[in-house]
Amino acid sequence: MSVSVRIKNLSKSYKEVVALQNLNLTINAGELFGFIGPDGAGKTTLFRLITSLLLPDAGEITIDNMDVVKEYKKIRKMTGYMPGRFSLYMDLTVEENLKFYAGIFKTSLQENYDLIADVYQQIEPFKKRRAGALSGGMKQKLALSCALIHNPKLLILDEPTTGVDAVSRKEFWVILKKMQQNGITILVSTPYMSEASLCDRVALMQNGNLLSVAAPNEITADYPHRLLQIKSDKMFRLLADLQEIEAIISAYRFGEYIHLSVAHHDDAFVGNLQKILSEKGHQSLEIGAVQPDIEDCFLELMDKNNLV
Repeated sequence: MSVSVRIKNLSKSYKEVVALQNLNLTINAGELFGFIGPDGAGKTTLFRLITSLLLPDAGEITIDNMDVVKEYKKIRKMTGYMPGRFSLYMDLTVEENLKFYAGIFKTSLQENYDLIADVYQQIEPFKKRRAGALSGGMKQKLALSCALIHNPKLLILDEPTTGVDAVSRKEFWVILKKMQQNGITILVSTPYMSEASLCDRVALMQNGNLLSVAAPNEITADYPHRLLQIKSDKMFRLLADLQEIEAIISAYRFGEYIHLSVAHHDDAFVGNLQKILSEKGHQSLEIGAVQPDIEDCFLELMDKNNLV
């Protein structure tokens, strides 16, 4: 059976630095829940509090009605945790690392092989290789195997795909979906906005605050403005010129384009915008409507909450 997680009035500071500010959140049993935000948003601190590696300044966290501080021993036995930094023993082989972590939980690789088979079979041909000699993607799969070896009900993954190539990132999320089907509640953090759509629900975080908590499609549906994308032959000047136009609510770089939010747009608006920019010396202009994604929503929420 999977477990639910309840966070109530949670706060944590490091001297003058406020890491988390009065967080309230409920994660449902069996959910694949994502925490999305840049470095410094508070994701790692939150995960360390959930796993009782840190103590909160205020508030509480319960996992299936068990307080993570008072009943940390029970909770650690039912939790698999994969920190953001690779923390296995570099001088031990793949197989030795797995046997070591299985021994901590008084089980064995043979006894629980079926629990990690989907992940471990991809690195099993290299089981005699030292962990320090593995590629980034293989290290992450080894770390995930160690986190799963004791059949946890709750799996917590702190930025598991950071620094991993695109193919390995895609494979990793396929694996997570399979783990969810096995009845595990999964909490995953990532700085990649594109990974938000792979979660059942996400929490957008910045500066220790929850900006929004909802399903990814609900977040994008709530975007309050019309959105255009634009580029020209003078992209650096283009951003500054757009920010001087009163009708534009916001403008920011988005890949090869600039995304700009406006209250409304039609052919007349686009034609007038093109004329203004042409008079400022911009050529090869491309202007068109675009649907907002999670990153657009994140930036809008930051602006709304004065966090930019």
